[in-house]
Amino acid sequence: MLISVQALRALAAWIVVFHHFMQVFFGFKADNWVEYLFSTRGQVGVDIFFVISGFVITVSSRGKRLTTPQFLLHRVVRIVPAYWLYTAITALVIYFASDVMPEYGLGLKPLILSLFFIPTENPAGYGYYPILPVGWTLNFEMLFYLVFAASLMLKREWRLWAVVLTIVVINTLFAHQPFISNFYTDPIIFQFLLGLGIGAVYTRCGIPGGRWWPLALAVASTATILCFDDPSGAKRFFAWGLPSALLVIAFIGLESRIGDNRVFKAMGDWSYSTYLLHVIVLWSGNYVLTEQFGLSPYLALAICLPIIAVCSWLSFEFVEKKFSRQLKRHLPMPRPRAVAA
Repeated sequence: MLISVQALRALAAWIVVFHHFMQVFFGFKADNWVEYLFSTRGQVGVDIFFVISGFVITVSSRGKRLTTPQFLLHRVVRIVPAYWLYTAITALVIYFASDVMPEYGLGLKPLILSLFFIPTENPAGYGYYPILPVGWTLNFEMLFYLVFAASLMLKREWRLWAVVLTIVVINTLFAHQPFISNFYTDPIIFQFLLGLGIGAVYTRCGIPGGRWWPLALAVASTATILCFDDPSGAKRFFAWGLPSALLVIAFIGLESRIGDNRVFKAMGDWSYSTYLLHVIVLWSGNYVLTEQFGLSPYLALAICLPIIAVCSWLSFEFVEKKFSRQLKRHLPMPRPRAVAA
């Protein structure tokens, strides 16, 4: 994994953290322009995640003889343990201390469907969100993995187009039918295809490094994102999706500048755990520090941020890496593609 892409993934995760800080502590009500930006633009971290996911899957599978079962098993081992753990913690908090997460709901059927990445209405009644609400993005991730895994049964030169066509058909046709949830009609799913395209270009031609053009592109992309207030539908693809893709390209261009940074690598490694567990810490911090001890929201945030970082590190080391590594030992490993002499 490129360290520059890891840095961007970490940035996206922490943007989402501040977005949910505004939700948990202020109900998205902003008193200044910084709060307003995080309330109305913080969701863009998800768009960046999706583009990066498409890119990483394309690049990491290049040159490997992957079968469909192999790919899916390795994705499940990578995604499921941490997600199930924090879903279980969320469910326990809701069940035994509902005042800590007053906006969340719990039900047996929604819990089971959440664990298997099947979109369902949250028991609290605010839309298609799993028991751990941030897990809604994983429903899209798992669908993308299924489509990509199915494409591995085709010839290599057909795979990219097969994935693109399948995602388009699911979003525009199948998701409007009763046999697939209309959750997938959200065009945010096309952000994966942007990452797929970047990955294809990177593996075939490469993306040149530089100092000034990546910075200029990153600034222009960020400025474009900031121009739009929580766009929805197809508008989001153009307002946030394309700029997110350009951000990924810009950061790849900075690889020669930041590729040796161990802090960026570590924070990128932790970003999945950061994304999953931060809402648990924020809600707990709000309940204990703000409601029980009367601390200001920003003092509570100052306490929550290092807790999120430390818990993310521990989660990565012991759940994502150590536990997943134990599981991977029982999985068939992909073989490198043979190269003609």
